Amino acid sequence: MCYSTRQTRERKELEKLLSVKAMYGDIDTDLELIYFHANGWAHPIMWSIVQEEPEYLLPNMWGIMPSKQRQQDYGEYFKNPKTFGGLNAKSEKLFDHFIYRYSWEHQRCLIPVDGFFEPHNTKVKVKGKDFKVPFYFRRRNGDPLYLAGIYTNTADGRRTFAVLTKDATPKFEEIHNDKKRRPVIIDGENMDSWLFHGNNESDVTELMEDDLWEGELEAHPVTRDLYSRSVDSNYPDIIEKVDYPEISIDY
Repeated sequence: MCYSTRQTRERKELEKLLSVKAMYGDIDTDLELIYFHANGWAHPIMWSIVQEEPEYLLPNMWGIMPSKQRQQDYGEYFKNPKTFGGLNAKSEKLFDHFIYRYSWEHQRCLIPVDGFFEPHNTKVKVKGKDFKVPFYFRRRNGDPLYLAGIYTNTADGRRTFAVLTKDATPKFEEIHNDKKRRPVIIDGENMDSWLFHGNNESDVTELMEDDLWEGELEAHPVTRDLYSRSVDSNYPDIIEKVDYPEISIDY
């Protein structure tokens, strides 16, 4: 599952790359949303391009909520363990889930990121617990990744989103070896298609299934600071490679 990402590009660079204008409400903004490690459980505000206004780069909260809820009440809403943070949405449930089924047709979005983090279970026990190591995934050529998402317009006029996930492809299955999932990543050539209003269920399913080839990605292990409750993991070097003797796979 995708609970941690990284986005270090400045607003102006994203505007140029995506041919969009950053907006906050109905006014231009100089807001910068830069995260060396964006921890989804903190429900950060992140840039996204939404289907209803694809000409803009808009700040939206990570953690999807039903449209009847108020985004400003997210802390209380996510206290319920059944919500499980609202960070990911299974693509297999997109067309029938009580929240997702109202979003798939006209409320799809793209979340531009540098990369994202996934856990690897080394199968080694330390003090009786699994020793898990975070891996950082990014595009080999350094270009942004565009995570596929869905969003809602909440009762207080704001937006919340979730990242879509699917069954792991081979590289992900080896690294993300517990949950065996991966985020849906839209190829640059299909961004307009993903945001197109005329898509039916078959079109959306095809775009999710035929997303970015995993061969365009590279991954390496990073510091376990990512999991620490006593360390602020939002620092530049969080993606530096760390070698662990406990890791027994090629990457």
